[in-house]
Amino acid sequence: MKRFKLARVALAAVLLAGLGAPTLAADTATKKIALSNNFAGNSWRQAMLKSWDKVTKDALAKKVVAQAPSFTTSENQATEQAAQIQNMILQGFDAIVVNAASPTALNGAVKQACDAGIVVVSFDGIVTEPCAYRIAVDFKKLGAMQIDYFVKRGLKGNLLEIRGLAGVFVDDEIHAGIVGGVAKRSEFKIVGSVHGNWTQTVAQKEVAAILPTLPVVTAVATQGGDGYGVAQAFKAAGRPTPIIFMGNRQDELAWWKEQRDANKYETMSASIAPGSSTFAFWVAQQILSGAKVPKEMNLPISVVTQDTLDASLKATEPGSVVNVEYTQKEVIDFIAKLK
Repeated sequence: MKRFKLARVALAAVLLAGLGAPTLAADTATKKIALSNNFAGNSWRQAMLKSWDKVTKDALAKKVVAQAPSFTTSENQATEQAAQIQNMILQGFDAIVVNAASPTALNGAVKQACDAGIVVVSFDGIVTEPCAYRIAVDFKKLGAMQIDYFVKRGLKGNLLEIRGLAGVFVDDEIHAGIVGGVAKRSEFKIVGSVHGNWTQTVAQKEVAAILPTLPVVTAVATQGGDGYGVAQAFKAAGRPTPIIFMGNRQDELAWWKEQRDANKYETMSASIAPGSSTFAFWVAQQILSGAKVPKEMNLPISVVTQDTLDASLKATEPGSVVNVEYTQKEVIDFIAKLK
């Protein structure tokens, strides 16, 4: 009788599979997923790590995975992060989620991980090694949309560009989008460019240094984490505040609201959500469970407009960033729509 019951269950499973019913994913309760992060020196990265910690702690409590620690390098050097990944290989992690210091410099270590049977999922700062998975937003679009916004506002004249961390995929792509957008619009000219490292204090210092050499600046294209610092640099120099495209940081939004309420200042804000780390975590978990996942995935850009400013600011903690954290189901549904 027992054998008959087992056979009947097996036959039912085959019939359901033939009808296109979903199959159960493999258990990942014993799997170990680590986060390799190259930099934690700004509010976006801090929010990203906080989101990872929050979502993975819940996953651990529910025994979805066995381990999900995060590791951040101290010097933001690709060589240091490569060594970190090699150490993770030795520690026997089943998957490594990477926010990379360089799109290419980590490829050797990533390939070593893949060759060892480890799943590698890169996000935000992605890697180009073919064996890895890549999750980002369309960063070129994020750059180009800033120029589109300036055009929509009817602006003309000189632009200042604030870049991110040199050598990182995100910086290169946003920069390409900004430069490409300007190339199509004769009414704009980039008269200065500095690296703000996605950090308000660095941006303020670098803009303050270059401002004395610049003519009148109509607008500032940014990468996030730098808008408030830019505003403070212009204020300290006694120069008119240009239209500064913001990057969803709470201090930027608070400054924007203050200026809007005082003198009807208008701008726009956009970024990748720090919770993209949680999307990457669930992607790694799904791959380990046996799910088929596309190698390339683009998340939606998180946008704040004049109309949504108040609600976005209210929902964002001081020192943090406008955020979206993903559940396992949301990631499964997202992947399903791509097939």
